[in-house]
Amino acid sequence: DSVKGSLLLLGHNAFLLAIQHLKTFMHNILFYCRIFSPEAACEVIEAERHSHVFYQAEPDIWMVMIVEKNKEAEAIWRIDALQKILSEVHSLFVMFHGSVRALLEKDPGGGLVRVHLHSFIMDYLSDFFVGKKLHLPSFRDCLKERGTIQMLTVSREVAIGVQSLVKVVESSCAGSTACNSLVLFQDLLVSTTLTPDDTVNLFTHALSRLTPRALSSVTNTWSYLRKGNTASQVATDSIIGNAESALNASRDTSPSGQRHRYHVPRPLQQEKWSKGKDGFLCTEIWGSQNDDLVPATPTVWLKQTGERAYLCVYQQKYLTIILLIPVTSIINGEQGISIVKQQLLENASPKILKVEEKLTRGWGGDNAYHVAGYRYLLFDSDRSISRASPPGKVTTLTKDSLLALNKLREEVDLEKSRTKQDDPSREKDLELCIRVKNNAWVIARVTRGKELYMVLEKANETLLYASDAVEQFSTRYCDGAFSLD
Repeated sequence: DSVKGSLLLLGHNAFLLAIQHLKTFMHNILFYCRIFSPEAACEVIEAERHSHVFYQAEPDIWMVMIVEKNKEAEAIWRIDALQKILSEVHSLFVMFHGSVRALLEKDPGGGLVRVHLHSFIMDYLSDFFVGKKLHLPSFRDCLKERGTIQMLTVSREVAIGVQSLVKVVESSCAGSTACNSLVLFQDLLVSTTLTPDDTVNLFTHALSRLTPRALSSVTNTWSYLRKGNTASQVATDSIIGNAESALNASRDTSPSGQRHRYHVPRPLQQEKWSKGKDGFLCTEIWGSQNDDLVPATPTVWLKQTGERAYLCVYQQKYLTIILLIPVTSIINGEQGISIVKQQLLENASPKILKVEEKLTRGWGGDNAYHVAGYRYLLFDSDRSISRASPPGKVTTLTKDSLLALNKLREEVDLEKSRTKQDDPSREKDLELCIRVKNNAWVIARVTRGKELYMVLEKANETLLYASDAVEQFSTRYCDGAFSLD
């Protein structure tokens, strides 16, 4: 009775990750998609027992999520939220392995990309297991926005200190090479020198694997679910084990009959990062360089430049510094990386300690951005930034309120999709207010690339009260962005 889901990838030659007997079935689905939606890409097909969610990841490369329907109310989800999962897993995959198309060009038979996709997606889905059940985002997650950054608000004095620290950190790179960095405190972003797309990818990965909270394995900040216990790991291992035959089948066979075996790093494996004595995080995910005992430093592909960069992570208590060093700038491999780390410690240690101390002193805790009387989500699509009520506060909402807000967000998603198809350059302002039977207001306001979703429970029954409450919130916390004036 649990929610069940599958991720399939469609490509130019064949399905790159799929069960063999589903090929014909999925081909027919795409054929009918073109009939009913010849100009715009099809996003979802609702069948009697399943929902088929589509996402065009790359030109001529489609990802499909097939989710089984059941009678459980907990399985109510938004299609846009499911598409965000497909978008996220693809973005992370490209960050670590490069594009699907590039892997296909290396091995047109698909064996190379199958092996990479299989292990990556299985490791990604492990974050969604609670016990033995796979929990996809449901109506209870309607006050979250996947694929966004949560920023830490700091004073001007602290911001100047952080900026000074970033300059020192990035100057640790060899020669005149331009490095990039991210600075996080707790699970919030403090500073970045990357583009929004690259920042979102690194931030998402940091929250799931690199921050102090992720390393402590107390909570899973990626999906806001409690991290699975032993049973969860057993369930995940069982899925991977049952698909071993698919992995073996996906090893390509050369004309000479020799099978190629691929080395596949698994960057999303859980509990593979640890903090070293020098404060830098280390992992054996990438194996060792030149068959020595020194683990190879992980690398990522940056979307902005199309270059590969070393991923170096330093941690001081609750402060996490991610340094991205272009691979082309390091001549001696791991030896060169060691020199950069040493320079960072020598040059930046005093500033790191000072910034961490100031951020800790000003930190308001997990409920720092709670606003009494409100349960809200702020989302800036232009900058991919969001802020929301703490998860613990959202759980105080009634089921009726969450269901109503989920439905309201579906209506907004649909209207945004229509506007995008009619005129992609035009942004439409929206305001929706619904009075729920449990005496609550659910509200949505969309304007100039910004979105506000709100639930007011035990509120006055008049629409004027709800409107005034939004105006007050907008004036105080949003610089008036959602005011009607």
